[in-house]
Amino acid sequence: MQAIQQHLLNVTRRHFFRECGVGVGKIALASLLTNVFTSRRAAASAQPVNPMAPRPPHFAPKAKRVIHLFMAGAPSHLDLFAYKPKLVQYEGKPIPPEVIGGQRYAFIRSDAAALAPRFKFAKQGQCGAQIAEVLPYLAQVVDDICLVKSVHTDQFNHAPAQIFFNTGFSQPGRPSMGSWVTYGLGAETNDLPAFIVMSTGSGISGGAANWSSGMLPTVYTGVRFRNQGDPILNVSSPPGVDARLQRESLDLIGGLNRRRLAVEGDPEIATRIASYEMAYRLQSSAPELMDLRGETQATLKLYGADPAKPSFARACLLARRMIERGVRFVNIYHEGWDAHTDLVGNHRKNCGDTDQASAALVKDLKQRGLLEETLVIWGGEFGRTPMVESNVALGRSLGRDHHPQAFTMWLAGGGIKGGVSYGATDELGFNVVENAVHVHDLQATILHLLGLDHTRLIFHHAGRDFRLTDVHGKVVDKILA
Repeated sequence: MQAIQQHLLNVTRRHFFRECGVGVGKIALASLLTNVFTSRRAAASAQPVNPMAPRPPHFAPKAKRVIHLFMAGAPSHLDLFAYKPKLVQYEGKPIPPEVIGGQRYAFIRSDAAALAPRFKFAKQGQCGAQIAEVLPYLAQVVDDICLVKSVHTDQFNHAPAQIFFNTGFSQPGRPSMGSWVTYGLGAETNDLPAFIVMSTGSGISGGAANWSSGMLPTVYTGVRFRNQGDPILNVSSPPGVDARLQRESLDLIGGLNRRRLAVEGDPEIATRIASYEMAYRLQSSAPELMDLRGETQATLKLYGADPAKPSFARACLLARRMIERGVRFVNIYHEGWDAHTDLVGNHRKNCGDTDQASAALVKDLKQRGLLEETLVIWGGEFGRTPMVESNVALGRSLGRDHHPQAFTMWLAGGGIKGGVSYGATDELGFNVVENAVHVHDLQATILHLLGLDHTRLIFHHAGRDFRLTDVHGKVVDKILA
C-alpha cells in the first residue's frame, strides 16, 4: 500500500510539472495582472479627478506666482549690465590666451580681437548699479531689482541652452519649470490655465520643449496663447451649439471618462477630463482676459502697449492681468537677441521692444501690491563673447558669439532683495570670479521662493526619481530678502 501511495505521489508531481507548466504561467500572469489592475483602481480612487487641485508647499513661500521674461537668443551682458573698461583697452587686440583657457567657439577663433562695450554706461538709482543707455526704463526701477552678474550654463547652442534653462536638461523630454511648479502646487484658478506661454519675437529655438510637461501628466503642460484673434484656437463655439447643448455634451463625455478612469487609473484620462472642463470655462474667461479696454490710458502708456497690436508690451500687461486672475506661472519669450552681427542695431531694437514694458511690469505690480508675492525674472540662455565676430563670407561684422561661461540676469519681487548686484566676472567679462550661480542654482532658488524644496519635488518615472535640478543645484540665499 505504501508503495502504491508513493507511486501515485510521483505520478502526480511529474504530471503537474510536465502537463501543467503552461497553466502555471497563466496563473502567474493572471495574478500579476490582477495586482496591476488593483493598484490602478486604487490609484484612481485615491487621485482627485481634478489633478490641478491646490496643494500645500513644503514650507511658507515668499512668492505665489512667477512671470518669466525670457530674452531668447542671449542678450550681451557686456553691453547692457557689465561695464568692462579693460575691454576698451584691449579693443582690436587678442585676449590673452590664459583667459581663453582653450575654449572653442562656433563662429570665431579663440584669438579673435576684443570688442569694447558698444553703449555708454552710467550709475543708476541709490544702489549705483551701472546700466547701459539703451535701458533707460530699467534704470528707473534698478533699486527694485537684483542683478545676478555671475550666471553660467553648460550649454553652448540656443535650443539646448533654452531647454536646459527651462527644464534642467539639454534634450527635450523633461518637465519645464512651469510644469514642475503646477505639479507641486496645483492651480489657484479654475477659469484659466495655471501655466501660460506667450511669444512676441521671431520664434523660439527650443520650441515647445521649453514648456513641456515631459513625463509628468500632460495637464501640467504650458498652454500657448496666440498674439492675435482668439487666444486659443476654437475657443468660440460653432454655429448651432448653445451653452446648454455644450454643457450636456461635456457632462456625458465626462461621465464616460470618469468610468474609464475608475477602471484603468490612467492619469491621462484625468488630464482629458480637466482639459474639457478648462476649455469650456475658457470660452468666457479668455476673451475677458484679452480685452484691454478696461485698462486706463495711464496704464497703457506706462507699458507702451497698443491694445490692438501684438507686442511684448501687450504681453507684459496681459501677464499682470493673468496673475491677478490666479495664473501661477507665465512665460513670455522674446526671441531675436542673437547678435552675431551688428550688435548695436540688434540690441537697440530689442531694448526698444522690451525695456519699457519690463520696467513697467515691475512698477505696475509694485503699485498694485502684487510685486511682493510675484517673482519676475529677466534674462536669456547664455551671454556673448568679449571678442568680436566678423565673417565676410557670412556677412557678419561687429557682433559677438555665444558665451556660456558668464552672463547677467535680473530678478525682482517675490522675496528677492532689491537694489543688489550679486556676483562678478573678471576684468574682461569672460569668466565668473565671484559668487558663481549655475542655472541649476537659479532653478533651485525659484522653487525655494515658491515654498518648494528642489530636492523633494520629485516624480518617479522609468524606475528612478526625477527632479528639475537633477542631482545638482543650491539655493542662492544671499539674494533673498
